[in-house]
Amino acid sequence: MDERWAQDVLRCHLCDISGPTMYCDICQIHLCKECVGEHLSSEFKDHKVVPYKMRGSTVKCQKHSSKICELHCVQCDIPICATCVSLEDHKDHRIVEFLKHIENKKEAIRRDLTEFEQSIYPKYKDIASYISVQKGNINTNSKKLTTALDKQKEDLQKEIDDILRKLKFALDKIDYSRYLAVLNRQEDEIAQTISKITQNIDNLNILLNSNDASLVSAYKSMNAEFRSLPPKLTISLPSLTSQKINKEQLYQLFGSLSAFCITSDDSGYTIDSPDAETLPSERSLLDEPRIITEIKTEYGDNNELYSVSCLSDDYIWTSGNEKIMKLVSLQGKLVKEIETNSRTRPGDITVTNGYLVYTDYNERAVNILKNKKLNRVARLQGWRPRSVCISSTGDFLVVMDSDDYQQVKIVRYSSSDFKEKQCIQSNDNGEPLYSLGDFSKYISENKNLDICVADYGAAAVVVVNQAGKLRFTYTGPSSTIKESFCPVGITTDSQSRILTADYWNNRIHIFEQDGQFLRCIDDCDIQHPWGLCVDSKDNLFVAECKTRKVKKIQYYV
Repeated sequence: MDERWAQDVLRCHLCDISGPTMYCDICQIHLCKECVGEHLSSEFKDHKVVPYKMRGSTVKCQKHSSKICELHCVQCDIPICATCVSLEDHKDHRIVEFLKHIENKKEAIRRDLTEFEQSIYPKYKDIASYISVQKGNINTNSKKLTTALDKQKEDLQKEIDDILRKLKFALDKIDYSRYLAVLNRQEDEIAQTISKITQNIDNLNILLNSNDASLVSAYKSMNAEFRSLPPKLTISLPSLTSQKINKEQLYQLFGSLSAFCITSDDSGYTIDSPDAETLPSERSLLDEPRIITEIKTEYGDNNELYSVSCLSDDYIWTSGNEKIMKLVSLQGKLVKEIETNSRTRPGDITVTNGYLVYTDYNERAVNILKNKKLNRVARLQGWRPRSVCISSTGDFLVVMDSDDYQQVKIVRYSSSDFKEKQCIQSNDNGEPLYSLGDFSKYISENKNLDICVADYGAAAVVVVNQAGKLRFTYTGPSSTIKESFCPVGITTDSQSRILTADYWNNRIHIFEQDGQFLRCIDDCDIQHPWGLCVDSKDNLFVAECKTRKVKKIQYYV
């Protein structure tokens, strides 16, 4: 090798001048500004000359090696060139500018980095600190117990000697090292996880500042792996229960040591997932909403699909007219099946803090799946719960019918003890707010705390404020409806817009929080839509009753 090149690699490929400031991403050579024109004049191939610091920002097409990728296929998730667009492989696919795709990817990286730095990493640090405190409590608690035992000894003198020996023996038999080992093990695991998170943060910072478009384009988020926090270990430390000295009942009154144990609570630690509040305000609706993916559920041909609820951006709970509720991935993979307690179909499903909640119309109960077990939150008397949603404060909002179908009401229950906090049933004139009879009614709380009910029997969406006062009733834009308005499923998004499924018209209505109609989604081949929900990015999930499919639809820019 030429010694001059070995000592100073960065030289213009054409004139050999040192310190070239330009770079051809296609030819992968260094150029000075004076030689750029000569290089671009070559007729043999396309060129992409960029400032040296921007090298690597151009990607060659995998199928057409002489072409530059200036576009990105969303469905295939690959960079493509202009020639690729005409190929059958990308027919009817959504194509965006490659630079816009890179910009979106970097924005996703920024969000992930922010979540790591502001949420996940601090939470794990808090867990590590909590474990350290728990370990310290073991030592201090032992000393406190010894002091308490000595005080009892002074008070009871000779009469307590025999009992004191027995209790000290019991205290000495406690194997603290075994419990410390449990804490040490989790502390080590947390330390390893924190190390991984730190490494991810470093990698994301590097990636965020990288001009290597191939690496940025190939980026896959790992945040979901760390959102599942470890179980919270809580030590139940031994304590001494003592009473007034009585010689005849000395042994019984002296007290006993409670058991030393560690309990593992999967819900002990919580983390705030990235939610709609991180999304840009004043988001615009797409002119043409599009299907991102179709998810096939495993409900049989004789079944129907009614409800869908997001567990996360990657998994959804579904339910239909059978006793089984199913958790599936966005790829259609069955993750979990849960059978209702009554072995009849659930009335409605929702998710709170990662736990599945469902109403059982026949059992008159609201149930929650927690720690792999179905637990009954409440069983109603004289009423049957029809649908349920979780408020922003964690309260349960339940729509219910009286046993004779002559009354309908919404009851707000406390999440801690399921005590009734509010009842919404009539307007200011004492008239029922909702239709009477055996008609479906689905509920959702809006971001402005309005309570929205899709009332099939009334052919309307009834919206009341947080106090239960009627705000408006939406009956649809009559000029655009082929059949009567038939609202079933309902949800709201980060912009406080209300979405409801119009079953017989095969469309989704979108209207403002004040009832102003915006548009219908009727161009995504929607067939008999029923249940609705949105994820943290305002992607809409539509449960199709008859096809038993769930369609994920993008309707925001």
